[in-house]
Amino acid sequence: MPASGKFSFCTTREAAELLGVSLRTAQLWVESGLLEAWKTEGGHRRILRASVEQLLADKEAVSNPPVATGAERLRVLVVEDDNVLLKLYKLRIASWALPLTLTMAANGYEGLMHIGRASPDLLILDLRMPGMDGFQMLQTLVHSPFREGMEIVVVTGLDADEIAARGGLPRGVTLFPKPVPFGRLREMVEAILVKREQIECPS
Repeated sequence: MPASGKFSFCTTREAAELLGVSLRTAQLWVESGLLEAWKTEGGHRRILRASVEQLLADKEAVSNPPVATGAERLRVLVVEDDNVLLKLYKLRIASWALPLTLTMAANGYEGLMHIGRASPDLLILDLRMPGMDGFQMLQTLVHSPFREGMEIVVVTGLDADEIAARGGLPRGVTLFPKPVPFGRLREMVEAILVKREQIECPS
């Protein structure tokens, strides 16, 4: 168990109050690894205050996003039906302080509507969703002109056999298992930004 000083940890309820979210949301953030925690011998969770403070800083970044100058902002679309995960995406991506515009959609239909209005540079989507799921959305995009120039990333809890049983994924789609690998996603965003800069300002 981590060493603990008087103010180094808090309960799940205290963390929820500090972050301004429900107790259930705080519990889900612990389970997803966003909040670092451990269990006491009695089975109670104790959350590191440092991880709570990091999330508070991320929320501040969402409230005061950086102003982009120069080149057009990178467009990122996240399609995910889990509201807690959508909030996680918003917090973490905003904390990167990169010149991008983030749009959210709860299912494939909403995602395609957003793509029809402004095709994203990066699409991040789940596969298992109500209504039009990720598989159906991908099949629609395969035959669409909107697919050109769009990086697509699937983040899913489905295993390889389940994905294969649904026909697999189109060529060129990057697959990551859940929990959401925010570090890898940031690397992809930064790579797209570097590539864009090289095209716009060749040496």
